Amino acid sequence: MTVAVVQAGSILFDPERTLRKAADSMLDAAGRGAKLIVFPEAFVGGYPKGLDFGARVGSRTPEGREQFRVYYESAIEVPGPCCDVLGGLAREHAADLVIGVVERDGGTLYCTVLFFAPDGSLRGKHRKLMPTASERLVWGFGDGSTLPVFETAAGRVGAVICWENYMPLLRMAMYGKGIELYCAPTVDDRETWLPTMRHIALEGRCFVLSACQYLRRADCPPAYDLPHPVEADAVLIAGGSVIVNPLGQVLAGPHRGGEGVLTAELDLGDLARGKYDLDVTGHYARPDVFRLIVDESRKAAVTMVEEGN
Repeated sequence: MTVAVVQAGSILFDPERTLRKAADSMLDAAGRGAKLIVFPEAFVGGYPKGLDFGARVGSRTPEGREQFRVYYESAIEVPGPCCDVLGGLAREHAADLVIGVVERDGGTLYCTVLFFAPDGSLRGKHRKLMPTASERLVWGFGDGSTLPVFETAAGRVGAVICWENYMPLLRMAMYGKGIELYCAPTVDDRETWLPTMRHIALEGRCFVLSACQYLRRADCPPAYDLPHPVEADAVLIAGGSVIVNPLGQVLAGPHRGGEGVLTAELDLGDLARGKYDLDVTGHYARPDVFRLIVDESRKAAVTMVEEGN
């Protein structure tokens, strides 16, 4: 089984051009035989690295509201026309596609991962449960209703986004669902990300596929209003995409210094070899001492009830 992770940056505030960029990367990955292709966090819609949207404690600026309007209008609806394009790419290359998007639902944006089957159908989505720090200004919170793991020809596939990977109970929930191909779309380009991915692979005895963006200031629109001046060649998100096997061994990456596509051929027998001596929701668990309860119900702000019910 050949898999790929794509390291690339969005065309900020321009989803149509970003989709064309996704098409080029899909063609590259599929040409190398990849049957599962993973893109970074917020790839379609963009990760607004460095923007503050005019927010201060107790106040917002008109300029910040305008920044948010532009960002809001570059987000996508799920399902919607952009999903149709992404599904078409998955169908064209007969590959499973896992891709980060900024989803617009009513007046709220969500950092979301979409899963497309090789026939082009949308399998489902995962919304980021806990936006990190200032991300909470522009992204809403997901709930337990979008924590899927899907049976695919490649194996059992799910996704955990960026710093969600530092939530031990969320990782445990994914292990409990039997995840085998653990996708970690991110924009975390720090050196500490690699040991995190290796730890998760070793802990969950699963393959970890982490795709990170690579973004330079020069790739952003001229009006990209950072709070402090930044040189045109400054790197805003430096990559570090990686593929790791269930014993924590790095199969590809970490990729630095530019955009690119990483591929690796997976020996799916490593899943059983790894579980031989560690299965954290099976023979290495102690449910008599520790148990995790996961609420997967949808939490709606407004529920309409007919009279008499």
